Amino acid sequence: MVRKFELPFLLSQLYVVIVVPHDRPHIHSISKLFVLGDSYVDTGNNKLTVQAWKFPFGETFPGFPTGRYSDGLVFTDFLASFMGLRSPMPYEQWNNLSKRRVRSGMNFAHGGAGVFNTYHKVPNITTQINTFKQYIVEGVYNKNDLEKAMALVALSGNDYQQYIIDGGTDEGFRAFVVKVLDQLELNLREIGKIGLKKVVMLNLEPLGCLPNKAVLMSYEKCDKHANNETMFHNMLLQQIVQRLNNETTDSPFQILDLYSAFLSVINKQGGEDYSGITKSRSFEFGNPLLKPCCIATSAEYLCGSVDGNGVKQYTLCENPTDNIFWDAVHPSQSGWKAIFSALGSSLTELHSHLNIHPQRPSLSGSGAISKYGHARRKISVS
Repeated sequence: MVRKFELPFLLSQLYVVIVVPHDRPHIHSISKLFVLGDSYVDTGNNKLTVQAWKFPFGETFPGFPTGRYSDGLVFTDFLASFMGLRSPMPYEQWNNLSKRRVRSGMNFAHGGAGVFNTYHKVPNITTQINTFKQYIVEGVYNKNDLEKAMALVALSGNDYQQYIIDGGTDEGFRAFVVKVLDQLELNLREIGKIGLKKVVMLNLEPLGCLPNKAVLMSYEKCDKHANNETMFHNMLLQQIVQRLNNETTDSPFQILDLYSAFLSVINKQGGEDYSGITKSRSFEFGNPLLKPCCIATSAEYLCGSVDGNGVKQYTLCENPTDNIFWDAVHPSQSGWKAIFSALGSSLTELHSHLNIHPQRPSLSGSGAISKYGHARRKISVS
Protein backbone atom coordinates (compact mmCIF):
# COMPACT_ATOMS: atom_id res chain seq x y z
CA MET A 1 0.00 0.00 0.00
CA VAL A 2 1.42 3.37 -1.00
CA ARG A 3 1.69 5.72 1.90
CA LYS A 4 1.78 9.47 1.75
CA PHE A 5 4.82 11.36 2.94
CA GLU A 6 6.07 14.84 3.63
CA LEU A 7 9.49 16.07 2.57
CA PRO A 8 11.60 16.90 5.59
CA PHE A 9 11.71 20.58 6.53
CA LEU A 10 15.49 20.63 6.95
CA LEU A 11 16.53 18.89 3.72
CA SER A 12 20.00 20.39 3.95
CA GLN A 13 20.66 18.23 7.00
CA LEU A 14 19.53 14.95 5.46
CA TYR A 15 22.00 12.14 4.96
CA VAL A 16 22.22 8.38 5.35
CA VAL A 17 23.74 6.87 8.45
CA ILE A 18 24.80 3.25 7.92
CA VAL A 19 25.72 1.86 11.31
CA VAL A 20 28.63 -0.59 11.22
CA PRO A 21 29.14 -2.98 14.15
CA HIS A 22 31.69 -1.57 16.59
CA ASP A 23 33.30 -4.89 17.48
CA ARG A 24 35.30 -4.89 14.25
CA PRO A 25 38.69 -3.19 13.89
CA HIS A 26 38.58 0.40 12.67
CA ILE A 27 42.20 1.04 11.75
CA HIS A 28 41.87 2.31 8.20
CA SER A 29 44.35 3.80 5.82
CA ILE A 30 41.30 5.30 4.11
CA SER A 31 39.07 7.48 6.26
CA LYS A 32 37.34 9.59 3.60
CA LEU A 33 35.49 8.94 0.36
CA PHE A 34 34.99 11.63 -2.28
CA VAL A 35 32.45 10.90 -5.00
CA LEU A 36 32.21 12.36 -8.51
CA GLY A 37 29.92 11.30 -11.30
CA ASP A 38 26.26 10.80 -12.09
CA SER A 39 23.03 9.23 -10.84
CA TYR A 40 24.59 5.86 -10.05
CA VAL A 41 26.47 7.52 -7.20
CA ASP A 42 24.55 10.77 -6.52
CA THR A 43 23.00 10.77 -3.04
CA GLY A 44 21.05 14.03 -3.22
CA ASN A 45 22.84 16.88 -5.00
CA ASN A 46 20.31 17.70 -7.70
CA LYS A 47 17.55 20.27 -7.40
CA LEU A 48 14.34 19.37 -5.61
CA THR A 49 12.46 19.55 -8.91
CA VAL A 50 14.09 16.40 -10.36
CA GLN A 51 12.41 12.99 -10.26
CA ALA A 52 14.69 11.63 -7.54
CA TRP A 53 13.06 14.03 -5.07
CA LYS A 54 9.56 12.79 -5.90
CA PHE A 55 7.57 9.78 -4.78
CA PRO A 56 7.94 6.83 -5.35
CA PHE A 57 11.74 7.32 -5.19
CA GLY A 58 12.94 6.27 -1.75
CA GLU A 59 9.85 4.10 -1.25
CA THR A 60 11.78 1.09 0.05
CA PHE A 61 14.25 3.06 2.13
CA PRO A 62 13.78 5.30 4.04
CA GLY A 63 10.14 5.67 2.93
CA PHE A 64 10.48 9.09 1.29
CA PRO A 65 12.68 10.59 -1.47
CA THR A 66 16.27 11.49 -0.56
CA GLY A 67 17.48 12.59 -3.99
CA ARG A 68 18.80 9.12 -4.81
CA TYR A 69 17.85 7.63 -8.17
CA SER A 70 16.45 4.45 -6.67
CA ASP A 71 13.77 3.11 -4.38
CA GLY A 72 16.44 3.16 -1.67
CA LEU A 73 20.23 3.06 -1.49
CA VAL A 74 22.64 3.40 -4.42
CA PHE A 75 26.18 2.26 -5.20
CA THR A 76 27.86 4.92 -3.05
CA ASP A 77 26.04 3.73 0.07
CA PHE A 78 27.14 0.12 -0.43
CA LEU A 79 30.76 1.07 -1.09
CA ALA A 80 30.92 3.36 1.95
CA SER A 81 29.44 0.60 4.10
CA PHE A 82 32.00 -1.87 2.73
CA MET A 83 34.76 0.55 3.72
CA GLY A 84 33.33 1.04 7.20
CA LEU A 85 32.44 4.68 6.48
CA ARG A 86 29.29 6.74 6.56
CA SER A 87 27.94 7.55 3.13
CA PRO A 88 29.52 10.92 2.25
CA MET A 89 27.22 13.92 2.57
CA PRO A 90 26.09 15.58 -0.70
CA TYR A 91 27.92 18.89 -0.90
CA GLU A 92 24.70 20.71 -1.85
CA GLN A 93 23.23 19.67 1.51
CA TRP A 94 26.23 20.61 3.62
CA ASN A 95 25.92 24.41 3.78
CA ASN A 96 28.90 24.81 6.11
CA LEU A 97 27.18 22.92 8.92
CA SER A 98 30.41 21.75 10.56
CA LYS A 99 33.63 20.00 9.66
CA ARG A 100 32.51 17.06 11.79
CA ARG A 101 29.71 16.42 9.34
CA VAL A 102 32.17 15.93 6.47
CA ARG A 103 34.70 13.70 8.19
CA SER A 104 33.73 10.75 5.95
CA GLY A 105 34.26 12.78 2.79
CA MET A 106 31.82 14.45 0.44
CA ASN A 107 29.70 13.60 -2.59
CA PHE A 108 29.97 15.94 -5.59
CA ALA A 109 28.08 13.74 -8.08
CA HIS A 110 25.01 14.93 -9.98
CA GLY A 111 22.45 12.69 -11.64
CA GLY A 112 22.54 13.30 -15.40
CA ALA A 113 26.20 14.36 -15.50
CA GLY A 114 28.77 13.38 -18.09
CA VAL A 115 32.27 14.45 -19.03
CA PHE A 116 30.57 16.92 -21.36
CA ASN A 117 27.47 19.02 -20.77
CA THR A 118 24.16 17.19 -21.15
CA TYR A 119 20.54 18.27 -21.50
CA HIS A 120 20.11 17.64 -17.78
CA LYS A 121 21.96 20.94 -17.20
CA VAL A 122 23.93 19.73 -14.19
CA PRO A 123 27.65 20.19 -13.40
CA ASN A 124 29.81 17.96 -15.59
CA ILE A 125 32.77 16.01 -14.18
CA THR A 126 35.21 18.87 -14.75
CA THR A 127 32.98 21.26 -12.82
CA GLN A 128 32.59 18.72 -10.01
CA ILE A 129 36.38 18.42 -9.74
CA ASN A 130 36.70 22.20 -9.60
CA THR A 131 34.13 22.33 -6.79
CA PHE A 132 36.12 19.71 -4.89
CA LYS A 133 39.28 21.77 -5.37
CA GLN A 134 37.53 24.85 -4.03
CA TYR A 135 36.69 23.03 -0.81
CA ILE A 136 40.39 22.26 -0.44
CA VAL A 137 41.33 25.91 -1.07
CA GLU A 138 38.81 26.98 1.57
CA GLY A 139 40.36 24.65 4.12
CA VAL A 140 37.51 22.18 4.50
CA TYR A 141 40.06 19.47 3.69
CA ASN A 142 43.83 19.54 4.08
CA LYS A 143 46.77 17.52 2.76
CA ASN A 144 46.55 15.03 5.61
CA ASP A 145 42.86 14.41 4.82
CA LEU A 146 43.60 13.80 1.16
CA GLU A 147 46.41 11.35 1.88
CA LYS A 148 43.86 9.19 3.70
CA ALA A 149 41.14 9.55 1.08
CA MET A 150 39.79 7.75 -1.95
CA ALA A 151 37.87 9.13 -4.92
CA LEU A 152 35.06 7.20 -6.59
CA VAL A 153 34.31 8.25 -10.16
CA ALA A 154 31.26 7.06 -12.10
CA LEU A 155 30.42 7.67 -15.75
CA SER A 156 27.30 5.71 -16.64
CA GLY A 157 26.37 6.78 -20.16
CA ASN A 158 24.79 10.25 -20.11
CA ASP A 159 27.23 11.48 -22.75
CA TYR A 160 26.10 8.67 -25.05
CA GLN A 161 22.45 9.46 -24.43
CA GLN A 162 23.21 13.06 -25.36
CA TYR A 163 24.96 11.88 -28.53
CA ILE A 164 21.78 10.08 -29.60
CA ILE A 165 19.59 13.10 -28.72
CA ASP A 166 21.87 15.30 -30.82
CA GLY A 167 21.32 13.04 -33.84
CA GLY A 168 24.57 11.12 -33.69
CA THR A 169 24.92 8.18 -36.08
CA ASP A 170 25.94 4.57 -35.52
CA GLU A 171 28.86 5.12 -37.89
CA GLY A 172 30.22 7.95 -35.78
CA PHE A 173 29.57 6.42 -32.39
CA ARG A 174 32.97 4.85 -31.73
CA ALA A 175 34.74 8.07 -32.67
CA PHE A 176 32.58 9.79 -30.06
CA VAL A 177 33.45 7.11 -27.50
CA VAL A 178 37.12 7.94 -28.07
CA LYS A 179 36.32 11.62 -27.52
CA VAL A 180 34.52 10.82 -24.25
CA LEU A 181 37.42 8.70 -23.00
CA ASP A 182 39.97 11.35 -23.97
CA GLN A 183 38.13 13.84 -21.78
CA LEU A 184 37.74 11.28 -19.00
CA GLU A 185 41.50 10.71 -19.03
CA LEU A 186 42.04 14.45 -18.56
CA ASN A 187 39.57 14.35 -15.65
CA LEU A 188 41.31 11.38 -14.02
CA ARG A 189 44.69 13.08 -14.37
CA GLU A 190 43.30 16.17 -12.68
CA ILE A 191 41.87 14.10 -9.83
CA GLY A 192 45.25 12.37 -9.48
CA LYS A 193 46.96 15.73 -8.99
CA ILE A 194 44.81 16.43 -5.93
CA GLY A 195 46.90 13.96 -3.93
CA LEU A 196 44.39 11.26 -3.00
CA LYS A 197 45.65 7.83 -1.96
CA LYS A 198 43.39 6.02 -4.42
CA VAL A 199 41.18 6.86 -7.42
CA VAL A 200 38.60 4.21 -8.25
CA MET A 201 36.69 4.35 -11.51
CA LEU A 202 33.53 2.39 -12.27
CA ASN A 203 33.59 0.99 -15.76
CA LEU A 204 30.46 1.26 -17.87
CA GLU A 205 27.54 -1.03 -17.09
CA PRO A 206 26.15 -3.16 -19.98
CA LEU A 207 24.02 -0.50 -21.66
CA GLY A 208 22.23 -3.13 -23.71
CA CYS A 209 20.81 -4.74 -20.57
CA LEU A 210 19.22 -1.57 -19.21
CA PRO A 211 15.42 -1.59 -19.41
CA ASN A 212 15.33 1.32 -21.87
CA LYS A 213 17.05 -1.01 -24.37
CA ALA A 214 15.59 -4.32 -23.23
CA VAL A 215 12.02 -3.00 -23.59
CA LEU A 216 12.37 -3.53 -27.35
CA MET A 217 12.78 -7.26 -26.62
CA SER A 218 9.99 -7.47 -24.03
CA TYR A 219 12.58 -7.12 -21.23
CA GLU A 220 13.73 -10.68 -21.96
CA LYS A 221 17.08 -10.10 -23.70
CA CYS A 222 19.95 -7.65 -23.69
CA ASP A 223 20.84 -5.65 -26.79
CA LYS A 224 24.11 -7.28 -27.86
CA HIS A 225 25.13 -4.42 -30.16
CA ALA A 226 24.83 -1.89 -27.33
CA ASN A 227 26.84 -4.20 -25.07
CA ASN A 228 29.57 -4.48 -27.71
CA GLU A 229 29.84 -0.68 -27.77
CA THR A 230 30.00 -0.73 -23.98
CA MET A 231 32.91 -3.15 -24.11
CA PHE A 232 34.74 -0.80 -26.48
CA HIS A 233 34.34 2.01 -23.92
CA ASN A 234 35.62 -0.26 -21.16
CA MET A 235 38.59 -1.44 -23.20
CA LEU A 236 39.69 2.17 -23.71
CA LEU A 237 39.17 2.90 -20.01
CA GLN A 238 41.38 -0.06 -19.08
CA GLN A 239 44.12 1.27 -21.36
CA ILE A 240 43.86 4.70 -19.74
CA VAL A 241 44.16 3.31 -16.22
CA GLN A 242 47.15 1.20 -17.19
CA ARG A 243 48.80 4.23 -18.76
CA LEU A 244 48.16 6.41 -15.72
CA ASN A 245 49.48 3.77 -13.32
CA ASN A 246 52.62 3.28 -15.44
CA GLU A 247 53.36 6.97 -14.87
CA THR A 248 53.34 6.56 -11.08
CA THR A 249 55.14 4.45 -8.50
CA ASP A 250 52.14 3.45 -6.37
CA SER A 251 49.47 2.68 -9.03
CA PRO A 252 46.72 4.79 -7.44
CA PHE A 253 44.11 4.17 -10.18
CA GLN A 254 41.83 1.15 -10.17
CA ILE A 255 38.71 0.00 -11.99
CA LEU A 256 35.74 -1.62 -10.31
CA ASP A 257 34.24 -3.95 -12.92
CA LEU A 258 30.61 -2.90 -12.88
CA TYR A 259 30.06 -4.39 -16.36
CA SER A 260 30.87 -7.93 -15.26
CA ALA A 261 28.98 -7.52 -11.98
CA PHE A 262 25.78 -6.52 -13.83
CA LEU A 263 26.12 -9.46 -16.21
CA SER A 264 26.88 -11.84 -13.37
CA VAL A 265 23.60 -10.97 -11.66
CA ILE A 266 21.63 -11.11 -14.92
CA ASN A 267 23.17 -14.39 -16.09
CA LYS A 268 22.75 -16.03 -12.71
CA GLN A 269 19.07 -15.24 -12.83
CA GLY A 270 18.24 -15.55 -16.51
CA GLY A 271 20.65 -17.95 -18.16
CA GLU A 272 22.28 -17.59 -21.57
CA ASP A 273 19.20 -16.13 -23.31
CA TYR A 274 19.83 -12.81 -21.59
CA SER A 275 23.42 -12.04 -22.52
CA GLY A 276 24.96 -15.09 -24.10
CA ILE A 277 26.66 -16.77 -21.14
CA THR A 278 25.24 -20.01 -19.84
CA LYS A 279 24.53 -19.99 -16.12
CA SER A 280 22.28 -22.04 -13.90
CA ARG A 281 18.90 -20.49 -13.25
CA SER A 282 18.17 -19.65 -9.66
CA PHE A 283 15.47 -17.02 -9.66
CA GLU A 284 15.69 -14.42 -6.94
CA PHE A 285 14.23 -11.64 -9.05
CA GLY A 286 10.98 -11.70 -11.01
CA ASN A 287 10.27 -12.26 -14.69
CA PRO A 288 10.75 -10.73 -17.16
CA LEU A 289 14.12 -10.21 -15.51
CA LEU A 290 14.97 -6.83 -17.06
CA LYS A 291 11.56 -5.24 -16.47
CA PRO A 292 11.83 -2.30 -14.05
CA CYS A 293 9.57 -1.73 -11.08
CA CYS A 294 8.56 1.82 -12.02
CA ILE A 295 7.44 2.31 -15.63
CA ALA A 296 6.23 5.57 -17.19
CA THR A 297 2.95 5.36 -19.10
CA SER A 298 4.45 6.99 -22.20
CA ALA A 299 7.72 8.36 -23.56
CA GLU A 300 6.89 11.91 -22.47
CA TYR A 301 6.84 10.89 -18.79
CA LEU A 302 9.27 9.45 -16.27
CA CYS A 303 8.96 7.37 -13.14
CA GLY A 304 7.36 9.69 -10.59
CA SER A 305 5.65 11.93 -13.17
CA VAL A 306 2.15 13.28 -12.62
CA ASP A 307 0.02 15.21 -15.10
CA GLY A 308 -1.52 18.65 -14.62
CA ASN A 309 -4.30 17.14 -12.54
CA GLY A 310 -1.91 15.29 -10.26
CA VAL A 311 -2.69 11.90 -11.82
CA LYS A 312 0.22 9.44 -11.76
CA GLN A 313 1.73 8.76 -15.16
CA TYR A 314 3.60 5.64 -14.15
CA THR A 315 2.91 2.15 -12.89
CA LEU A 316 4.61 0.64 -9.88
CA CYS A 317 5.36 -2.98 -9.09
CA GLU A 318 4.10 -4.51 -5.87
CA ASN A 319 7.54 -5.18 -4.39
CA PRO A 320 10.72 -3.44 -5.68
CA THR A 321 12.91 -6.11 -4.08
CA ASP A 322 11.68 -8.48 -6.81
CA ASN A 323 13.26 -6.30 -9.53
CA ILE A 324 16.89 -5.76 -10.46
CA PHE A 325 15.93 -2.41 -11.94
CA TRP A 326 13.98 0.41 -10.37
CA ASP A 327 13.30 2.45 -13.51
CA ALA A 328 14.43 2.59 -17.14
CA VAL A 329 18.13 2.98 -16.33
CA HIS A 330 18.69 2.65 -12.57
CA PRO A 331 18.96 -0.48 -10.42
CA SER A 332 16.72 -0.93 -7.42
CA GLN A 333 18.23 -1.09 -3.94
CA SER A 334 18.05 -4.88 -4.07
CA GLY A 335 19.58 -4.78 -7.55
CA TRP A 336 22.47 -2.65 -6.32
CA LYS A 337 22.98 -5.01 -3.40
CA ALA A 338 23.26 -8.01 -5.74
CA ILE A 339 25.50 -6.11 -8.20
CA PHE A 340 27.81 -4.88 -5.45
CA SER A 341 28.14 -8.39 -4.04
CA ALA A 342 28.98 -9.65 -7.54
CA LEU A 343 32.00 -7.32 -7.80
CA GLY A 344 33.98 -10.07 -6.10
CA SER A 345 37.61 -9.91 -7.23
CA SER A 346 37.43 -6.15 -7.86
CA LEU A 347 36.53 -5.58 -4.20
CA THR A 348 39.21 -8.03 -3.06
CA GLU A 349 41.84 -6.11 -5.01
CA LEU A 350 40.56 -2.82 -3.60
CA HIS A 351 40.72 -4.22 -0.08
CA SER A 352 44.29 -5.41 -0.52
CA HIS A 353 45.45 -2.02 -1.78
CA LEU A 354 43.68 0.10 0.83
CA ASN A 355 44.36 -1.80 4.05
CA ILE A 356 40.71 -1.56 5.00
CA HIS A 357 38.60 -3.97 7.00
CA PRO A 358 35.68 -4.62 4.63
CA GLN A 359 32.15 -5.07 5.85
CA ARG A 360 29.77 -7.27 3.93
CA PRO A 361 26.83 -5.00 3.00
CA SER A 362 23.62 -6.59 4.20
CA LEU A 363 21.22 -3.73 4.55
CA SER A 364 17.87 -4.21 6.20
CA GLY A 365 15.36 -2.27 8.19
CA SER A 366 13.92 1.15 7.50
CA GLY A 367 13.59 4.53 9.08
CA ALA A 368 17.33 5.10 9.50
CA ILE A 369 17.10 8.57 7.97
CA SER A 370 15.42 11.36 9.86
CA LYS A 371 15.02 14.95 8.84
CA TYR A 372 17.90 15.75 11.17
CA GLY A 373 20.18 13.07 9.70
CA HIS A 374 20.24 10.84 12.78
CA ALA A 375 19.67 7.10 12.85
CA ARG A 376 16.25 6.08 14.06
CA ARG A 377 16.96 2.41 13.58
CA LYS A 378 20.20 0.65 12.83
CA ILE A 379 20.90 -0.80 9.42
CA SER A 380 22.51 -4.13 10.16
CA VAL A 381 25.72 -4.97 8.35
CA SER A 382 26.66 -8.61 8.55
